Amino acid sequence: MTSSPLEWLIWIGATLSLIGLAGLVWCIFSVSRAKRAKLDDDAMRLVLKKAIPLNLGALFLSVIGLMLVILGVFLT
Repeated sequence: MTSSPLEWLIWIGATLSLIGLAGLVWCIFSVSRAKRAKLDDDAMRLVLKKAIPLNLGALFLSVIGLMLVILGVFLT
């Protein structure tokens, strides 16, 4: 059974979505860990400053992956 390039598009999109989801989960755990540590304001802002770009990047990767999956499903 041969797979078409559009099936590869679905699998690549699913992989990107899972990587993005893992990034989102990592951001949730890192901010939650910092919140439990009851850091002062400056330390908490530093943690959030690191987490926000990673969170947005992971969200972007997940959305792009889902768009690839939807595109592959529609075109298959």
